[in-house]
This record gives sequence, structure tokens and C-alpha cells, in this order.
Amino acid sequence: MTKHSEQLKVKMVKQYLAGVAGTGVLAQRYGVGRSVLRRWIAAYEQHGREGLRKKFSHYDARFRMSVLAHMWKKDLSHEQVAAVFDIRSPACIARWERQYHIGGIDALAPRPRGRRPKVMTQPDHDKPTEDGAPDERTREQLLKENEYLRAEVAYPKKARCPASGEEAGRAKEKTQIVQALRQHHPVAALLKAAGLARSTFYYQLNVLTAGDRHADLKTRIKAVYESHKGRYGYRRITASIRQTGQRVNHKTVQRLMGQLKLKSLVRAKKYRSWRGEVGRIAPNLLNREFSAQQPNQKWVTDVTEFNVLGQKLYLSPVMDLYNGEIVAYQMSERPVFELVSSMLKKALAKLGRQDAPLLHSDQGWQYQMSAYRRLLHQRGLTQSMSRRANCYDNAAMESFFGTLKSEFFRLNRFESVDALKAGIKQYIHYYNHKRIRLKLNGLSPVMYRTQASAT
Repeated sequence: MTKHSEQLKVKMVKQYLAGVAGTGVLAQRYGVGRSVLRRWIAAYEQHGREGLRKKFSHYDARFRMSVLAHMWKKDLSHEQVAAVFDIRSPACIARWERQYHIGGIDALAPRPRGRRPKVMTQPDHDKPTEDGAPDERTREQLLKENEYLRAEVAYPKKARCPASGEEAGRAKEKTQIVQALRQHHPVAALLKAAGLARSTFYYQLNVLTAGDRHADLKTRIKAVYESHKGRYGYRRITASIRQTGQRVNHKTVQRLMGQLKLKSLVRAKKYRSWRGEVGRIAPNLLNREFSAQQPNQKWVTDVTEFNVLGQKLYLSPVMDLYNGEIVAYQMSERPVFELVSSMLKKALAKLGRQDAPLLHSDQGWQYQMSAYRRLLHQRGLTQSMSRRANCYDNAAMESFFGTLKSEFFRLNRFESVDALKAGIKQYIHYYNHKRIRLKLNGLSPVMYRTQASAT
């Protein structure tokens, strides 16, 4: 596991908070996981620089129970509650939650550390052999066994040596260690101690002595990438190299660019909320039946992304399929769970006591969280999910996003995210109260609902 200094953590967090770059760019620039950087940012916002310092804590059962109670009360994710209590690993909280559901508060008590004591039997040094017979091995056999034992002792010492570089577990590293020790120990004994086949050793040795056969190609790839200022991906870099007359496979260029950590800066990945197992949470109960006979019978929801001058804004609405009305919505500059939970709480507040609609969504990570499902269960709502990578299962919500962006977002220019927020708020009010729909007999969603309730 890579260890990062406190200075690096503070530097990256301050660059992010100052708006120098986003988490994805900073994580790629400094070779840090994006989720790790987000955890540092949350810890810094809660506890300042103290939250980035290394600590070794021992949590008792009472503290663990208080963490779980706070998480359930505030509907927080594991990452969020870990930042609040300055806990380094959110995975610990997930493990505590599982232990509590299985064995109650008693299961939260920490286990004693260390290995269990073993009953060691002392060897009997008086017996030279197992049967009590004298050792009949020859001098040559004893010398060969001594050579192997010396090699067996020397090999792990070299493997643990800082000069040996990375963990000596693969054939390449094993070959380097054997090559460094072969002047002092027999090769056969070293190979036996390393668990390395002789043929594999000499193959890897030839590879090491031959050098990097793609060194020239790497230089050309880097030159093309830098000359176009990072705008080219592996496909266009392959085409550029082929234009010079050099034959090269695009898969080779892609692999070498990964080794060089070169990636096209154009068309960054869009926000994708899905991660998890297919159909693990809820089935597709809606089944593309996008019509309802009465209000608050079927709801659909999703999250969409906007980009204004490099800054992103996320919108999470919920729509009633009875008249296409946006029941509630929430906006945030980060795709966090609070974006969806706040939207859901606003929507639930508008339900009557007897209302318990079906709520359909895609398989986004927010909708798979236990806190989200717990809110639905407490209010008696039934959860439904689209099949993975099938936008048609939530076509009604996707249609609203298309209308919103074509009629509002692409027809205007925004100087800031705040201006976009204000515009979206105005448009949703217009969409609900004034924008007529032909399928609603030429009425707006609110007018259609009001007229139906009056009759």
C-alpha cells in the first residue's frame, strides 16, 4: 500500500479547494486514487490539517455504536460519517454495521490482537535420526545441503533489502535477486530457494539484458502527445506514427500510453452513477409502463449533469408519471448522496398519509445505498430499478432531461453555476405551471392535476 506524506495531502486538498483542478485531474497528476483524494478533502473540511495526519486509534464498542447511531439518524454514507468522526477507513464502518446486524452491540467489541499462543514441542537433540540410527550422509551431501541452507537464508534477506526495489514476488524480481546473489551461491540452490524454474530464470535474464525493445516507440508516442498538447488519444497517435511509415499496432500504443500515464485530455468521462451488481437491489417493476391512473401512483427519478466553464452542476428531480410534473428536485455541485436524499425527503413531504407510490430509478450507486432504501421502507414506497445500461427503462425521466437541455440549457449562456441554478429553478416552475403538453389535452402538468381533482 502506497504511503503519502502529510505535505502532499495538504497540497492536493488546497489545490482542489482553490479551484485549481478537479479531483480527477489532481488524482491523475499526483498518482493518487480519486476516492482517496475525496476522503482527504472531507477529512480536511471537518478537522483541518489534523484530519490528514496519521493516527492509530483503538475504538471500543460504545464508540462504534455511537458512530452507527449517528449515521442512521443523519442518513449519512460510510465516507461521510468517517469524515465526521475522523476515521481513516470507511470500510471499518461497513464492517461494524454488518457485525451489529449479526450479533448486536456485543459483536462490536474489538477482538484481542496478535496470534494465539501455540504449544511448541522441544526437539530431542539427543537423537541423531528419527530411528536413533547414526547419520550416514556423505560429506558431499552435507556440503550440498549446507550450500542450499546458506542460499535459503540469503535470498529472503535480499528480497527484503530496500535496494531490491518492489516486492520480490514476480518472476522478473526473482530473477534480479538470483542474478545479484549468484556470485556467492550456486544458481541451483538459489533457484530452489526462490521457487523459480531454471528455464524461466534464463528467459527473464535474456529479457533484462536485451533492454526495453519499445524505448524508441515510447519516445515517439510521447513526442506526438506533447506536440498536440494532450489532445490526441491512442487512436490518433497510432495514425500519426503510421503516417511516418512505421508499422505499429494500436493495442501496443494503448498499452505503452498506459505505462507512460498519458491520456487524452479531451472529452473527459461523463458522470456515470452506476456501480455494483446487476439486479442486486430491486427488480424492474415499472417495466416501461409510463402511465398512471392517479397522482402519486408512479414516480421516476434520475441524476443529470451540467457543465459551465469547467464547473459541474448535478440535478436530481423526481417526476410523477400521472401528469409529468416535477414533484421535487435538488441541485449540487458534487454528485454526493445528500443530493438524492434531500430530493427524496422533499418529495416524501408532499405525500398524503395513504400515498405510497412506486419509485423507479436506474442502478446508480445512490439508489443502492441502505440509507436511501431505508427512507423508502419507512414511508412504504416500493423501489424499482432499470436494467443495467438500458436508458429506455427510464425513458420518461430521460425525455425530461432532453427537453430541459434543448429548451433551456443549450439556448442560453451562463457565466457561473449560480446563474445556472437560478435558471433551472425558473424553468422547472415554467415547466410545471405554464408549459402545455399535447398529451395532457393542451394543459400544463399542474393545470391538468388541478382540473382532474376538481372533477
